[in-house]
Amino acid sequence: MNKIVFLSVYFFILSGVGFSQRSFSLEDIYRDNAFAAAKFGPIRWMRDSKGYSSIEKNADVDGDDLVRYDAASGRRSLLVSAEELIPEGQTAPLQIADYHWSADNRKLLLFTNTRKVWRYHTRGDYWVLDRETKALRQLGRGLPGSSLMFAKFSPDGSRVAYVSKNNIFVEFLESGAIIPLTNDGGENTINGTFDWVYEEELGCRDGFRWSPDGEHIAYWHSDTRDIGTFYLINNIDSVYSQPIPLPYPKVGSKLSTVKIGVVSAEGGDSRWFAVPGDPKNNYLARMDFIPDSDEVLIQQLNRRQNTNTVWVGDITTMSLSRVLEEKEETFLDIHDNLIWLDGQQYFTWTSERDGWRHLYKVSRDGSSITLLTQGDFDVERISHIDPEGGYVYYIASPDNFTQRYLYRSPIDRPGPAERITPTDLPGQHAYQLSGDSRFAIHTYHNAVRPPRISLVALPTHRELRILEENRALKEKYDALGLRPKEFIKVDIGELVLDAFMIKPIAFDPTKKYPLLLYVYGEPAGSTVQDSWMNGDLWHQYLAQLGYVIVSIDNRGTKTPRGRDWRKSIYGQIGILAAEEQHAAAQKILSSHDFIDASRVGIWGWSGGGQMTLNCMFRYPDVYKTGIAVSFVSDQRLYDATYQERYMGLLEDNPEGYRDGSPIHHAQHLQGDLLIMHGTADDNVHYQSFEMLVDRLIQYNKQFSMMVYPMRAHGINERENTSLHVRETMKKFWIEHLEPGPR
Repeated sequence: MNKIVFLSVYFFILSGVGFSQRSFSLEDIYRDNAFAAAKFGPIRWMRDSKGYSSIEKNADVDGDDLVRYDAASGRRSLLVSAEELIPEGQTAPLQIADYHWSADNRKLLLFTNTRKVWRYHTRGDYWVLDRETKALRQLGRGLPGSSLMFAKFSPDGSRVAYVSKNNIFVEFLESGAIIPLTNDGGENTINGTFDWVYEEELGCRDGFRWSPDGEHIAYWHSDTRDIGTFYLINNIDSVYSQPIPLPYPKVGSKLSTVKIGVVSAEGGDSRWFAVPGDPKNNYLARMDFIPDSDEVLIQQLNRRQNTNTVWVGDITTMSLSRVLEEKEETFLDIHDNLIWLDGQQYFTWTSERDGWRHLYKVSRDGSSITLLTQGDFDVERISHIDPEGGYVYYIASPDNFTQRYLYRSPIDRPGPAERITPTDLPGQHAYQLSGDSRFAIHTYHNAVRPPRISLVALPTHRELRILEENRALKEKYDALGLRPKEFIKVDIGELVLDAFMIKPIAFDPTKKYPLLLYVYGEPAGSTVQDSWMNGDLWHQYLAQLGYVIVSIDNRGTKTPRGRDWRKSIYGQIGILAAEEQHAAAQKILSSHDFIDASRVGIWGWSGGGQMTLNCMFRYPDVYKTGIAVSFVSDQRLYDATYQERYMGLLEDNPEGYRDGSPIHHAQHLQGDLLIMHGTADDNVHYQSFEMLVDRLIQYNKQFSMMVYPMRAHGINERENTSLHVRETMKKFWIEHLEPGPR
């Protein structure tokens, strides 16, 4: 770029001409959290469904009180004071990360002093408070600190089971006796929890279940010895580098050997279900006890992830019977919506067999399957199934794929979908219903409205009281005077795509602006949603520098547009999306006179980083500048479970794996490219970054790069990292994609 032009543009930015008010900065967003929403909850509905518990600060002792609110009247009562949570010999109360009640609400299980395990804080210390005796005691005495996971009361509340160091234990609350149920857990043997890929791609973390009578525990057992080990390298925390071994099954490699066993809650030998099929080439994706029985229901997913076989196993005889087989030509998703009905003679089941994601009622023997949520729309997620009330409550949006609303359908008779959310609240809605469906904690937000949490009565949706309005945040955001996101449609001929556009405050339609495209494009998510997203202040900030921001959802993204929309991407990750992103970009350029076709940039993170590379390498005539963060350069390097689900097995689709991987198109790079990665990325390995660097060097392509040592996939660990990431990106955009109107 001409030096004089650059200096004038830089002065334009610093002088604030692009801002109507100089009211927010990257420091505000990424260092000071100045636009963070207020925390609320977690909420737990009480056993009687007439009230709910929540956490509130106790300023006197700098701790947390557990309080109860009556849903109908709003009357507040103290359940557990922070003073009761001060351990003997200490002066400060426990800081509550999470909590659970026993079935009778007489005992409280507290999770504190937590540690992150890959994505989430699932390891820590657990304490139990007896509300009657006021006795407070820590679980797992003698076990390493902050090592307990997934602690759960027994059905009668007399014991707690938990995992520590890959073994399962049961602790008697009255005596304090601890019984190990497994003792073979270790580096390559996992009991009661899961390996990396089960956690990341199948949503499996808590790996054991109490039987309804409290006499047994069923659990997953994983043998990871055959999984290839990938090594992350820590070069910054000691003089010598430290390798961090990570069992991680890459595409085409061996999976964990997983089985499900049953053990007496008093200890003894485990017994194992002989689930048919090679355990190295199938997933045991779900398991739970059938209520009031000695049986478990197991979902077995084949390696191609296009067949889900449902088994019922008897823990007395260890026999198995097959009750249902769900098949799909492409891939299946696993759902957590299974509830037993009519005395355990039927269960609910989510399927896309009619082209839409719906809830069905299936007989215990699989002979009868009845559609419950009728209509040409997707059930986005189930909020609550109420057998006594006779309804299933769920989130859907038949007419606007960027929004979400509450509906209900009868479960005991055919009937149309009934919308519960009022029509004058456009945006995204979530509900936490009471057991009897009379009340719900309602969370509402949209692109310009931070989360507003209230208590509503159902089915009328009458608001009883506001619980958290985020009024101060709303006022602060509104004071910025930003242009709200515009949700638009982009017609690329074969279909119409959803997109959003953000313009600068001082936008002048008679001038030409650079276009900055934000992309994801893979099945795991959607970027075009009428949701708060922290105000999307990063993109709003870039818009005030003088860019028009656009994001487009291509086919295959996680939107409620039907089975064909989602499954169209099968076998062509990185191919179909890049084609449709390119077609949409061309349409936007041709239909918006204020866009400068000579200044087009694109950026994305993770799958969006891969998509950025594919777009830049495949269509260098359109995309002049790009930033790719934490990307997959070669799909063979990613984990088997995710990549094989959407691409098929490597031996069945070698061309797709090659053509969809940007590394094989790197020779076509023409524009300015910045690539960024964390060296401790356990998800998309730094290897992917280095392989692309090597290939670009091979082709003598010039590019920019930024490496973040010992940062993971989100590149947010350690001091100042998040701010540095955004400052680096901002600097690159200003230098390589001239901001401001012409």
